Amino acid sequence: MRLIIVSGLSGSGKSVALHMLEDLDYYCVDNIPAGLLPMFISHTVRSPESTYDQTAVGVDARNRPAEIASVPQLVEELKRSGLDCEVLFLRADEDVLLKRYSATRRRHPLSRSGLGLTEAIQQERTLLAPVADAADLILDTTRTSVHELRELIRLRVAGRSAGRMSILFESFAFRHGVPDDADFVFDVRSLPNPYWEPGLSHLTGRDPDVVAYLERHAAVERMFSDIAGFLEHWIPNMARTNRSYLTIAIGCTGGQHRSVYLVERLTRHFAAKYPLVHSRHQAVGTSGA
Repeated sequence: MRLIIVSGLSGSGKSVALHMLEDLDYYCVDNIPAGLLPMFISHTVRSPESTYDQTAVGVDARNRPAEIASVPQLVEELKRSGLDCEVLFLRADEDVLLKRYSATRRRHPLSRSGLGLTEAIQQERTLLAPVADAADLILDTTRTSVHELRELIRLRVAGRSAGRMSILFESFAFRHGVPDDADFVFDVRSLPNPYWEPGLSHLTGRDPDVVAYLERHAAVERMFSDIAGFLEHWIPNMARTNRSYLTIAIGCTGGQHRSVYLVERLTRHFAAKYPLVHSRHQAVGTSGA
C-alpha cells in the first residue's frame, strides 16, 4: 500500500498533480482536513480493500495552522509503522503565481480573510512551511508547463516503486536562477562554451556537432569524471537511508549546451547502475527516462 500526501502553494500545480495520479489509478481525495488524516488512513489505506492500495491526499492552507503543523509528525509515525508514505510539495516563484492568478481570475483561498493576493501568497508560504520542510520531493513549477508537470508526476512519483530511489538529472540556466528543488547543484560555466562557435549556437548539448566539440576538450571529460565520481560515492549512502528522491542539477549560462550534454551523459551512466534514473532540461524543455 502507498500513500502520497500532495501539498503546495495555490497555483503551483497541486490539482494537476492529483488529477495525474487519479489518471494513474490512485484513489485521490483533495482538501481533506489534516486533523482527519489518521481516521481517513485507518478507513482507507489500512483497510484490506484493494481500492485504496494507492491513495493520494491533497492538503493545503485552508486547514488550520495547528493541523498543518501536525502533518510532519503524522508522516513520521506512518513511516515508522511500515507504511509507504511520502510527501510531495509543489511551489513556484511569487511573480509566476501572480501571473497565473491573473490569467485564471480565480480567488486565492486565503484572500477571504481580506488579504491582498501578494499577502495571501506570502502567508500561505509561511503556513505550509512545516509540510514543505517534511517533503520527500519538492517540485518547483516556475518554468514547468502542465504537460511537463504531468510527465514528472508519471515518471518520478507514480513510477517509483517501494524501496527504490528516483534519481533526476536536470539542466538549467543560471541566468534564470538555481532550481529550488535540487539536492546537488554543479556549476559547469567554466567549460568551453559551444555558443560562441560558428554554427553551434542554435543547437543543444544533444546534437552530434555540439557533443563532438565538447568531447575534444579535456576539461569536459574531467568535469564529467569528477561529478560522476562524487555521485557514485554518495548515492549508495543515500539509498541505504531509504531516501525516495534525489535531484541533481547541472547549470551553465543558457542551459542549452554544456549542462544539457552532461545531464544526458550522466543519465546514461547512472541508468546502467540504478533502475529509476530520469533527465529533464529546463531551457530545452524535454524530459525522459
